[in-house]
Amino acid sequence: MNGNVADLTEAETRKITEFLLDRGAGRLPHPGGTLYEHLVRVTALLAAWGASAELQVAGLCHACYGTAGFPQALLGLDERPVLSALAGDRAESLVYLYGSCDRAAVYPALRQPGSVPFVDRFTGRTHTPPEGDIRAFTELTAANELDVIRHNAAMAAEHGAALRQFFSGARHWLTGAAWQAWSQQHDSDGKAATQAT
Repeated sequence: MNGNVADLTEAETRKITEFLLDRGAGRLPHPGGTLYEHLVRVTALLAAWGASAELQVAGLCHACYGTAGFPQALLGLDERPVLSALAGDRAESLVYLYGSCDRAAVYPALRQPGSVPFVDRFTGRTHTPPEGDIRAFTELTAANELDVIRHNAAMAAEHGAALRQFFSGARHWLTGAAWQAWSQQHDSDGKAATQAT
């Protein structure tokens, strides 16, 4: 990893990264290389945006249960205590929240003010996470999607504009740093398009 996750010792960071590699994250293809490389880059983005240590750890582990967009899981849902013991309860709960998101149901709600009805794709249940969890979820989503489009030109061309529109609508959940990164991505996409024509 390039640098340590904020507020974690080198030994703690190494323990988490070794666990991810043991579970196959270094062998799963992902835009920009492997899933492991993606996880490290997402964590670096979160760190650059000033995220808490718990959110950075969640970023490092965010695909452990698979996601609506990346179904390959590193752990079964029955192994949640394993990840809690390794990453801490708060980080694991954010990983579960991220992995369990029914994006088709939740993403539109993020554009609206007020509480967010959150549909769990694993259970089918709807619950209302606290505001801090929704902020962390949206920040992690912004880091994840930004890394994907930065490392996959086809996905950037197909989904980049829609993602920028989505994050513009969900901006009230994002930190200034996360929104600035998406704004700069928009500017760099526009410059690249202008230069290409």
